[in-house]
Formats: sequence, structure tokens, C-alpha cells
Amino acid sequence: MGELKALENGFEYIEIINDAACAEIALQGAHVFHYARHTQEPLLWLSDESLFEKGTAIRGGIPICWPSFGMNNPKLPQHGFARIFLWDLVSVEEIDLKTTQVILSLKDDEKSRNFWNNAFDLELKITVSEQLTLELTTVNTDKKSYIITQALHSYFHISKIENIAIKGLDSKPYLDALTGNMQIQNGDIIFDQEIDRVYQEVDQSIYIKDQSRVIQIQNFGSSSSVVWNPWIDKCKRMSGMSDTAYTEFVCVESANAFDDFKKLEPGESHTLRAIIE
Repeated sequence: MGELKALENGFEYIEIINDAACAEIALQGAHVFHYARHTQEPLLWLSDESLFEKGTAIRGGIPICWPSFGMNNPKLPQHGFARIFLWDLVSVEEIDLKTTQVILSLKDDEKSRNFWNNAFDLELKITVSEQLTLELTTVNTDKKSYIITQALHSYFHISKIENIAIKGLDSKPYLDALTGNMQIQNGDIIFDQEIDRVYQEVDQSIYIKDQSRVIQIQNFGSSSSVVWNPWIDKCKRMSGMSDTAYTEFVCVESANAFDDFKKLEPGESHTLRAIIE
């Protein structure tokens, strides 16, 4: 079942409950901010201090970074504008008792062209079942080609940062965003300091191994993935999270970033898909 709800301030979201799982999706940003299988802990982390206000990005869940990841376009806000724009709810469909599909869309208008002067049709298909699937499709409806970078900026709920290891990226090259250097991953990723890396040549599933569970992320239409945790000092400087929030989450982001950018000719489309379980 899917139900459109609103907070007291008018902030709208969709609540999904079926026989397999529950989820909550904000219309602003097409932002999945909660997902959990029944009887299990939430898969996604959401900051207790996150503001649910119009024009302000939610801290946690799965923000959509589009049409630019990071700050590689000085004309755009950090991570683009899709995560702070209001999307249209196209449909909520009950596929079966354990599967609900939600489709949201965003199209160019005067407001978007003030940021980024291109015509587009952006659609996010979210499938809530025993696994969570997100499919972000960009269609170039312009008369000229353009380049996009993007990410499904997933925050995963963990027991504690020192308890986890990221598997599946051994021997992969990565850009260390903290130093600007290219390096090669050696073994699993463990955390004892700030990490902000864009991995390339990603061609297999990524796993977050925690004390009591393993989270699997499968990416399609993507050969890059971002691994991030702000650690102590940066966490204290960041808005929308407590000083100790870094202990509670890790970001493993399905992306088209750095060398994995996408150039779309007029009429072309690209789909970035992530399956999380």
C-alpha cells in the first residue's frame, strides 16, 4: 500500500507498506529516507537532526546527486539541484503483496534552466520489496549533447564505524578526494580516519560487512562508486548531523563520477540502477 502524507509544515512524502518491507520517500528530491524489511533494522541511516524543509536537502537516506556530482560545475549547487527540487509523483503500483513500485519524474523548467540550461526528462523508479531497487533514467530532450555526472548517495545504517569492512573493491583504482591522488585499493576498506574516494572500474557487487549483517550493493549503468565517511573533525563541521554521527553510517554510492561521466546526445538516455539488500 502507498499513501501520500505530509508533515505539519506541508513537506510531502509517500509511505509504502507491503508484506515484505516499508519505505518513506520525499517528493522533494525523490528522496528515499527510510527502508526496512519487516522485523529488521533500517537499512538506511537518517540523521536525527535532518531538516524536513522545502529547499533544504535531507541528511541521510539516498539523496540524488544530479546533473553534477560534487562541485565539478561551479554554476550548480553542490551535488546539483535534483535533491532540492520538487518531483512529480507519476504512479504508485502494487506489483504483488511483497512488491510496490513508485515512479517520480522531474523535467526542465525555467527554474532548472537558471541553474543548468539544458532540456531533460528525469525519472526515478523505486521498487520496494525484499530488496530496494532504484533506477534513475536521464533522457536528453534537448537539441544539443551534454555531459552529466550523478550518484545515488546512499547512507547505510551500521552498528559502529569501526565494526565494518567494505569488500568488493580490492585492486580497484580510486581517486582520493582528500589528496587529489590516484591510488590502488589493497584489500578491504576499514575506517580509522576520514575517507572520501571515487573508485573506478567497478564491475562486481560491493559488500558492507557488519557485526550482525552484510549489505550487498549491485550497480548497473555504472563503473564508479564513492565510499565516504567524514570522521571526527569534518563531522563536527557539517550541518544536519550530530558530532558523533560519523560512527553510525557509511556512504557507498552508486555513481557515474570522475572518468565515468556520461555524455548524452539528443534523444539518448542513460539509466543508473542500484539493487540494495
